[in-house]
Amino acid sequence: MIKRIAQTAGFSGLLAALLLTLLQSLWVSPLILQAETYEKSEPAAVEVHEHAAGTAAHTHDAEAWEPQDGWQRVLSTTGGNLVVAVGFALMLAGLYTLRAPTKTSQGLLWGLAGYATFVLAPTLGLPPELPGTAAADLAQRQMWWVGTAASTAVGIALIAFSRHWLMKVLGVAILAVPHVIGAPQPEIHSMLAPEALEARFKIASQLTNVAFWLALGLISAWLFRRKSEGQYHA
Repeated sequence: MIKRIAQTAGFSGLLAALLLTLLQSLWVSPLILQAETYEKSEPAAVEVHEHAAGTAAHTHDAEAWEPQDGWQRVLSTTGGNLVVAVGFALMLAGLYTLRAPTKTSQGLLWGLAGYATFVLAPTLGLPPELPGTAAADLAQRQMWWVGTAASTAVGIALIAFSRHWLMKVLGVAILAVPHVIGAPQPEIHSMLAPEALEARFKIASQLTNVAFWLALGLISAWLFRRKSEGQYHA
């Protein structure tokens, strides 16, 4: 079982990560590079952002290392995507041991659930941001993101797998909790890039993540079922 989970996660994570990197290189990265031109055109070498009362200000050093455009950026992006994709694939493969997909197409539903949990729900309060966009305190955003992802996962599970309608209603309520609380926001909303560029970036980010999760769910379900059938025939 452990070998089946590892193989499923490794291969599906690799393929999904390569797809995500390709889509990001063609669609998302050019928008980020364009936004960076607005950020780097600022005269100050070091930017200081003031947060809400009681939190410390932090600085961004313009001389800090970052991957250069070209192979360094692509390699860095691919490595990060691979780690994240394999981690998510391990999670899916582990869930398949509890509720195995009876057909490969069910992987699309698992992929949509993953997209809703880790992308759609969190970005309703904390949309993807281009460089040069004001943001709230990082620790507060991380706490809200984790809470939202956990609430969404529990809510979807109750709605999808519970048989009693009261549990399904509870699932809907749990889905809404983090959004009723609200995501942490900066005192002043500001950005250096044009609004049209930000809108294009948000759309590109959502669509690339949809493609990633659908591919991850479909490939992982196919591989898991293939490994299972091979084990039974052995």
